[in-house]
Amino acid sequence: MGVYKDLKDKRVVITGAASGIGLATGKRFIAEGAKVFIIDWEKKALNKALARNPELSGGICGDVCNPEDMKTAFNKAEKILGGIDVLVSNAGISVRKPFLDIEYEQWSKVLRINLDGMFLCAKESIQRMKKQRSGVILMTSSTNGIEAHPLYADYNASKAGVILLAKTLALEFAPWLRVNAVCPGCVLTPMQQSEYTLEMMEKANSMIPLGRHATPEEVAALFVFLASNEASYITGQAIPIEGGETSGQYL
Repeated sequence: MGVYKDLKDKRVVITGAASGIGLATGKRFIAEGAKVFIIDWEKKALNKALARNPELSGGICGDVCNPEDMKTAFNKAEKILGGIDVLVSNAGISVRKPFLDIEYEQWSKVLRINLDGMFLCAKESIQRMKKQRSGVILMTSSTNGIEAHPLYADYNASKAGVILLAKTLALEFAPWLRVNAVCPGCVLTPMQQSEYTLEMMEKANSMIPLGRHATPEEVAALFVFLASNEASYITGQAIPIEGGETSGQYL
């Protein structure tokens, strides 16, 4: 039995959902009785996620910053689910590099995936949600979108853009659509573990008041809450989930 009874049979699309926060969020929505369709660009990881989680309603391989891929993906999601009630736009990449070493190709790629992808997925979702005049869109931003971190110029800029995109959509489509940005800090995801050594993780933990990284499941719990009727008066917000990291201790 789920915590949020109103999420039963809700039709949920999640991008970047073959691993990490996206997959954990999909599993939590399923536990709440929702129907979940996942999108990811890594075919092998997507097939593995679908095979290991047969309760998922379906999935498709696609690039979130490719308009044709997303049109195809959302058409398939709509056909399988019968519509879309919730979008968790989660796909993103991060590259740790000093500013002067960032080539334009990398800058462009990070902005395309992290910000253009949010635009395309939101547009595909809203075009369908407006038929029923209801819906929730949740975008994964980051604490890097709230405050700057060295060595992440492209990532920081993209995540700040996600926050303002979410706020703008919340204003344009109120009162029938709620839109929020979720801003995780350090989370134990495959992306984080590929970038950070054990020593770097320990240093990061020492800067977090709660003294540890979040689990993907803790971030998933926030997504599910924000999609539920319990959050019916929350829209246009950037909501940090970061163990106190941005509270001012080290600013």
